Amino acid sequence: MSRLKVVRGMKDILPPEAPRWHQVEDRARAVFEGYGYQELRTPVLEHTELFRRSIGEATDIVEKEMYTFPDRKGRSLSMRPEATASCVRAAVEHGLPRGGEGLRIWYAGPMFRYEKMQKERYRQFYQLGAEIYGAGGPAADAEIILVTARLWRGLGLGNVALEVNSLGTREEQSAYREQLREYLSDHRDRLDEDSQRRLSSNPLRVLDSKNPDMQPLIEAAPLPLDALGNASTAHFQEVTGMLSECGVEFRVNRRLVRGLDYYTRTVFEWVSGDLGAQSAICGGGRYDRLFTEIGGPDTPAVGFSAGVERIIAVMDAAGIEARAEAPDLYLAAVGDAPCRRAHAVAERLRDALPDVSLVVDAGDGGFRPKLRRADRSGARLALVLGEDELAAGCIQLKALRGERQDQVPLERAADHIRDLLADPDGAPRADGTRDNG
Repeated sequence: MSRLKVVRGMKDILPPEAPRWHQVEDRARAVFEGYGYQELRTPVLEHTELFRRSIGEATDIVEKEMYTFPDRKGRSLSMRPEATASCVRAAVEHGLPRGGEGLRIWYAGPMFRYEKMQKERYRQFYQLGAEIYGAGGPAADAEIILVTARLWRGLGLGNVALEVNSLGTREEQSAYREQLREYLSDHRDRLDEDSQRRLSSNPLRVLDSKNPDMQPLIEAAPLPLDALGNASTAHFQEVTGMLSECGVEFRVNRRLVRGLDYYTRTVFEWVSGDLGAQSAICGGGRYDRLFTEIGGPDTPAVGFSAGVERIIAVMDAAGIEARAEAPDLYLAAVGDAPCRRAHAVAERLRDALPDVSLVVDAGDGGFRPKLRRADRSGARLALVLGEDELAAGCIQLKALRGERQDQVPLERAADHIRDLLADPDGAPRADGTRDNG
């Protein structure tokens, strides 16, 4: 029988890799909560119509990349290709935000797109992001970008750069789209196949082409910023002014567009030179019409999403280390009776020391191999329970990063362990005395 493998485009995250993921996810959660954001979890499956309305019929995601199928009742469902539409759907369905107050939410989880395999791009990939609902002013745009900047600082990423632009309102976009379509139509013979297809459906996406043969034509194209009205220009100037005042460096990329139809006014990307042509690790912007697009009240909104795999790739390229969290204690039982009692002893210690991590040795062998495994685990203390200790109602406490070794009564072990972890050089011995050198 042939051996089964992971589905193409998917990836197992193995135990040695997990600490890096924890590092990113834990830092993101701390940053989000530090700004007052609350977590929102949405289902992986949504009605296909949600993404057609929000992302846009003519986008590559909807046209080519979604995992879409009928359920048993013939309803078209799709695995979510991104999270913003799902979050807005949840907000509309549950009447959020309430009472005229804004709402800050964050999310993290898997997304799915059937796209060409590229470096650190998988068909199941993970994103984290944050959104602000009910705030239409430039301060919300600036805050979302400041959240991302703080996340990169917290992760130690110095090799990323911020690009910003404004696409204007829907009305300004419509006028600019016609101007751009006229320009591109005059040069149709220079457009590649994808750009010719986008010319009628969404000409802004032509500006995002990575085809090197198209770049001279794109460089000479009219720009979204030139089509902005006074209000949109002022909005963008306020956003960039706040970023400058907060010390966030950025570059105005006048050709920056996002691949989703719902964006209005501010758009931005964080890019890294460590990822090749597909350099973005994070992108976002304002989407003031998305609530109404999916049947909700008129609600301004702004947010971002970031690819976890791509963040990790940049961290790896920068040589930022991630280490597995070592346990505090490693219990090694030697002998049949001590092995039978080991878990009972461990459970009592966990009850008494809820913030302390404890691993019980599950391998065979005598004292020496178990102690070697304890040392490899990175634990601070080894707890040794042998036949003699069990008969005496005691347990051995051995410092794995020092010379200290004590034998203590089992009923007082938790107190001794707590003191020893806090002060390894002056912890009490079994007789209650201290050795402070």
